[in-house]
Order: sequence, then C-alpha cells, then structure tokens
Amino acid sequence: MSILATITSPADLRQHSIAELTTLAAEIRTALLTKLSATGGHVGPNLGDVELTIAWHYVFDSPHDKIVWDVSHQSYTHKILTGRKQAFLDPAHYHDVTGFTEPRESPHDWFTIGHTSTAVGLAAGLALARDAAKTTDHITAVVGDGALSGGLAFEALNNAAVLNRQLLIVVNDNQWSIAENHGGLYQNLKLLRDTNGQAERNGFKALGLDYTYVAAGNDIATLIQAFQAAKDCDHPLVLHVNTQKGRGFAPALADEEAFHWHAPFRLSDGQPLHPASGENYPDIILAALERQLQAGTPIYTINAAIPGGFHLKDWQAKHPDRYLDVGIAEQMSITLAAGMAKGGLRPVVFESATFLQRAYDQLSHDLGINALPVVILVRGGQITGGDPTHQADLDAGMLSNIPNLTYLTPTSKEELVAMLDWALGQPQGPIAIRIPSNAVQSAPLAADWHPLRQHVIHHGEQVALLAIGSLLPLAEAVAAQLYQHGINATLIDPRNMNALDTTGLDQLRGFHQLVVTFEENSLDGGFGQKVAAYFGTSDVAVLPLGAKREFTHDQTRQELLDAYQLTPERATAAILAALSHR
Repeated sequence: MSILATITSPADLRQHSIAELTTLAAEIRTALLTKLSATGGHVGPNLGDVELTIAWHYVFDSPHDKIVWDVSHQSYTHKILTGRKQAFLDPAHYHDVTGFTEPRESPHDWFTIGHTSTAVGLAAGLALARDAAKTTDHITAVVGDGALSGGLAFEALNNAAVLNRQLLIVVNDNQWSIAENHGGLYQNLKLLRDTNGQAERNGFKALGLDYTYVAAGNDIATLIQAFQAAKDCDHPLVLHVNTQKGRGFAPALADEEAFHWHAPFRLSDGQPLHPASGENYPDIILAALERQLQAGTPIYTINAAIPGGFHLKDWQAKHPDRYLDVGIAEQMSITLAAGMAKGGLRPVVFESATFLQRAYDQLSHDLGINALPVVILVRGGQITGGDPTHQADLDAGMLSNIPNLTYLTPTSKEELVAMLDWALGQPQGPIAIRIPSNAVQSAPLAADWHPLRQHVIHHGEQVALLAIGSLLPLAEAVAAQLYQHGINATLIDPRNMNALDTTGLDQLRGFHQLVVTFEENSLDGGFGQKVAAYFGTSDVAVLPLGAKREFTHDQTRQELLDAYQLTPERATAAILAALSHR
C-alpha cells in the first residue's frame, strides 16, 4: 500500500516515519504531475513546496491552527492532505476542486485567494481576532519571494512587526516569481541564502521581525525541526525557507517560467499537448511597437511580472534597455509610466485584466487627474468561468469610468494596430486598449476610420446591434438569425467603450426601435448602461447583453455565456422577445 493511501487527514502524517514521509512526498509529486499533465495548472510552485506542506501539517493541527497561502496557487499538496486527494488521483474527480484555496471546499481553507501579496495581512488579522477571542491557535502565512515584490506585502510586514503576538511568516524562497524576480530586495534574499541567513544586512530584521533561515527547504526532517522550534515563538517570526521550484520534474527545472503555469503537457518531455499555432495578437502588437520605435517614438515597455502572456521576452532580448519588469506590482507599473510620460517618453504598459484592478488608485489619481498619455494594453478581458480570483469581466466597469481615460475595443488586427498608432501619437491622456480575446480577426479599415467614432458595418433598420471587441462575431451570427425572421439589423463596431459617439447614436433614431449592446464584461458600469442612459425615455429601447455583477465559481465559460444570453440562439430569442413588447 502506498503511503498516500493511508492519509485521510493531516493527523495521519504523525503515524509515519521521516523515511515514509519522504516516500509520501515522491508519491504526491507523481500525483501532481499526472493530474497537471492532463488538466494544466500551476506546476512549478506546487512541486516546490511538497515537503514544506507535509512538515507544516505534521507539526501544526489544522484547521485549529490556521495556514494562509499567498496567491494559494501552491496549495495543491495542502488540498491532498486535507481530505481532497481524490481530486488529484481520479480523473473523474479532477475538476472537483479549484486551483486555489476555497473555504467552500474545506474547513482547512480560510480564504479564497488568487492574487498576490495578501497572506501576511490576512494572517495578521486572524492573529488579532484569535487574541480577542482568547484562543490558542497558531497562525501561519506562507508568502513566496515573488509575492514580496507587491506593495501590500511590505505594508503587512511593516505592521506585523509591531504585533506582540504569535504570527509565523514563512517566506518560501524559490528564487522565482512567475518569471524571474526583479528588484533590490532579491539582492538581499540572495545575500541571506549565501550566508545561511547570517548576513548583518537583513531586510526582515530591519523591519523589527525575528528571523530564522532554513537552507534545506525540501528536506522534511529539517523542516519539521524548524516548525517545531517556530511553534514555541510568542511573537512574529519570519522563517525563510530555501526551496526549489519545479522540483522532481526535469522540464520544469529547465524552464521554470514556462512551468509556473502550464497547459496540458506530455509527461515524458513536458511538451504541450496542444501547441499554439497561427497569428496571435501579442506578436502583432510587438511588430507595431518595433515599427514605432524605428520611426523614433521613445517607446518603453513595462509589465508587472507577466511577460509570457505578451511575448515580451522577445522584446526584452532585442531592446533590453527599453524593457522594465516591476515585479508583481501593478500599482508601480502605472505610476512609473506616469512619471515617464511626464518626462516625454512613451511608455506602453502590458496588464492582465484581472490583475489591473489592484492599481485602481494609480489609474485614477496618477494617470486620470494628470491626463498623461500612457498606453495600457489589457489582456484577457472576457467572461471567464470557474475561478472568481481570476475573473476577467470587471475591467470595463473600472477603466471606462475614470475621467480623462479612454478605453478602446478593437475587433480586428488592423483596428488594434491603428488604435495603438493613434494612442502613441496623441497627447491628451491615457489610452487603454482591450486586446481581443478571440482568435485573430482581419478586416480592412473603413475609409472614415477614427477610434472615437463608431463604425457601421451594415446599414439596416428596426434593430441595431452594437458589439464590443471580441463579441463582433457573435453579433454577426445574431444578425444572420434575425434576417431569417425578416429583420435586417444594423451592425455596428462601437470601437470606444466609455466615450459614446453620440452623433452616431443619434443617427439610429427614427430608423430603429431597439438598440442591442453586446459586451464581454459586467453590465453594471459598462457600455450598455451608458447607451441605455443616453437614449433614456426616448422612443428607442435598449437591450444590454453582458455579464451579471457577480463572482462566478463553478460555471464554465460556455455556461455563463448561455446564462447571459451571449450565444446566437439566446441573444436572438431575447431580441425577438423585446420586440414583441414594443
């Protein structure tokens, strides 16, 4: 019988010897790789902290003792040990659990966490609540070295240092963020590793925190000893643990960035099962920036630790002096760009729709108020299912309601490049461009093309279909279905999500009973609401189609599109129903 077969709860770990726990770690890695090769997911982070997780659960008593995982994308072993191993052993149950901690799954999970740098602050709050209740549970935060680059991590460490109470902060140092680490603090982490934690220059101690270093972060016996010693500490303690990201899988060790998160792959060599092919928007964008740079535009690219999604390593290789990775710090990426733009440079910031929300104040205060011509390229803005931590349909409500900021929504590669060129040449204020989330589309630009004026693709009557960005193909399919019902619908590409082309909208009056908007984001605060408010009590009715204002957990993307009436059949039915009430 395998050791893993005997583990139904963390308490079962204490029935095994160190040698057996070492065998268990190998069995868990096999289970992780078998599942992840089939489903995709966070490979390297979970392979790296298997021993750390086993040792913590061996020493502490979860869920009485509480562990908070930063980002929590490295919590797979924790899930296996806390009653959810079937989701990693049986393909029929692979999708029973999420990729992050989830209190709805287990009492061993305390928060739903998918964004970085939050664990120390959350754990400090739990420690305060514990002491108020006069209970004796131990509180642990596990934060990666990459997560330390986020401003919230610094704020939390600064405040944790003055807590006169037990709080264990485990710094899981595998020398990687999503990609390589950037910033001065990593020089200090390296110094601490090189000196076995003995260097006089110690950033954690400088903040007033107690500190212990563990060099053998993938050795169970060493970790158990370290956790047992830390358990007796009655004040905040940083346990700095040196681990190996991707441990036990050669392809993950050879390319740690690629295997931070990986699509399904072959176990034999790590090659993707479904490699991408054909044109893609990141390469189209980089080609446009290269042309602008060669023409003399002072282009600088900035990203917050996610270069892979934009192919920015290609740009970095060609233009290392014009590439900046600020770490997992979206706030810094925006404010840095604001300063650069004020100084006459043309910064282009690459952001993920689901991460950019962390920089709302900087978008509003540093860019909006100062009306600085920064260009922001937003990737992944779409309706997403199954994971509220990376839900990507909230960006429009945020960006489209900041004064002085324009949010453009191209529908094709030609339009994307034209918008990028225009944004880099205008001086009025920040321009965000939502990269289409569907496959690359191609369509010639209209002779009267302008990013702030909507484009009528087809002139019809009775119904006007206004489709934002990647939903233009849906609107085209709906137009075809409406034609079968005798309705020749007008089809429009609005181009601009937040500044209405009122002249173009006014031209719909008198010829259309119903205006239908399609948007792949929350309706609240979105494009459809703006159009509805503009037409108000006039004789033009508006039917906004988009996402509800809700966090989505278990639904797939297709299920959500169906629920939101964003399929050809559901949208057509909704339009016909609306017309029947006119």
